Amino acid sequence: MSYFPQWSVKTEGVIAPDERLPLGPTLALGVQHVVAMFGSTVLAPILMGFDPNLAVLMSGIGTLIFFLMVGGRVPSYLGSSFAFIGVVIAATGYAAGSGPNPNISDALGGIIVCGAIYCVVGFIVMSTGVQWIERLMPPVVTGAVVAVIGLNLAPTAVKSVGPTDFDAWIALMTVCCVGGVAVYTKGLIQKLLILVGLALAYAIYAVLTNGMGLGKPIAFEVIANAAWFGLPEVTTPTFSLNAISLIAPVVIILVGENLGHIKAVTAMTGRNLDPYMGRAFFGDGLATMVSASFGGTGVTTYGENIGVMAATRVYSTLIFPVAAVFAIMLGFSPKFGAVIQTIPQPILGGTSIVVFGLIAVAGARVWVVNHVDFGDNRNLIVAAVTLILGGGDFTVHLGSFTLGGIGTATFGAIILNALMQAGERRSKKQSE
Repeated sequence: MSYFPQWSVKTEGVIAPDERLPLGPTLALGVQHVVAMFGSTVLAPILMGFDPNLAVLMSGIGTLIFFLMVGGRVPSYLGSSFAFIGVVIAATGYAAGSGPNPNISDALGGIIVCGAIYCVVGFIVMSTGVQWIERLMPPVVTGAVVAVIGLNLAPTAVKSVGPTDFDAWIALMTVCCVGGVAVYTKGLIQKLLILVGLALAYAIYAVLTNGMGLGKPIAFEVIANAAWFGLPEVTTPTFSLNAISLIAPVVIILVGENLGHIKAVTAMTGRNLDPYMGRAFFGDGLATMVSASFGGTGVTTYGENIGVMAATRVYSTLIFPVAAVFAIMLGFSPKFGAVIQTIPQPILGGTSIVVFGLIAVAGARVWVVNHVDFGDNRNLIVAAVTLILGGGDFTVHLGSFTLGGIGTATFGAIILNALMQAGERRSKKQSE
C-alpha cells in the first residue's frame, strides 16, 4: 500500500477520504474550511496576546505537517487550541485581550515542551495502540478537565471587560449579539456564531463611538495605513520551568481532543482510522512545536471543520492542504492583522465570557455524550474534586516547581480515577 491514497475522482454522494472532487469544487470547499476555522483560530491568539496573523499562518503550516504525517489519510484542519488559553494566561500574568503579551516567549517555551511530550505519546501509540489512553483518561476525566479550563478562566473573562459602565454594557451587548446569531440564524452563519456575533458588536460599537461620540472611538486609520502583504513578526521562545509546569499538562487535553475528533470522523466515514491515531498525535505535536518555535499558538484538530464535513458529506483529505495554502496566504497580510487590532477591549471581554463558558460546557457535553453515570461514586468524586481544584485555582508548590490549578486538577483527576478504579477492582475480587 502506498503512503498516500490514490484519490479517485467522484462527483456525487458521499466523498470518502481517499476520493476527491474536481479542482473547482475542491478549491471552493478549501475556502469554506478556512472560513470555518477562522473565528476560533483568530480569537484564541487575541485572548492570549499572540499575533493573529502568525497564528493563521502557522495553522496552515501545521495542517500541511499533519497531512504529511498521516499520509493524507485523516481529514483534519489544525487551528489555534483553546486548551492553552488558561495556562498561558496563568504562566504569563496576561490580561486577556489587552494587546501583545509581554511574556509571550515564556509561554512559547512551555508550548514547545507540551508539543514534544505529545510527539512522544504519538510514538508510544504507534507501538502499543490507543487502548491504554482510553483506560487512563475515561470520559469522566476528560470531561472534568475540559470543564476546568473554562471555569479557571471565568475571573479573567470578567476582569477583561474594562473599568467603565460603558465597557460593561458593551460586553453584555456582545454576549447578546453572539446569542442572537446562535438562535436566529441557520447554516454557515450559525456555525460562525462567534465571528459573526463579534462583527455585529463591532459595527454597533462603531456607531455608538465613532458616530455618536460615546466611549473610545475605533482608530480606523490603523487599517488604512497597513500594507496588504508583509511578514508577521517572529518571537523567540525561552524556557521557564514555571511556564513549562503550567503549560505541559495541556497535552492531556490535546490527546483527548484528537482522539475524540478521529473517532467522530471514523463514525462519519465508516473508515477505521485507529491505525493512524499515533501518527495523528505525532503530527499534531510536531505542528504545535513548529508553530510555537516562531511565535504561534499551540494547535489542535478542529471540531468546526469536522462540522463542515458532516454538513457537506465531503471527507476528501485533499481539501485540507488547499485550505492550508489559503490560510498561509491570509497570514501574510498585515492589513488583516490591523483589522484585528482595532477590536475594542469590551467586545473582546464579552466574547471571552461566551467562549470560556462554552469551553466549560463542552466538558459537561463530554459527560452527556458518553453517558457518564454520576450514580457511580467514583465518577461523582472524580468530577467534583477536579472542578473545585481547577475552578478554585488550587496551586501546589514543590520547591521551585509550581503546579497551577489546571495542572493540579488534570493530574489529580487522572490519579484519583486510577486509585479509585484499583480500589473498586480489589473490592470486587474480595467479594468474590
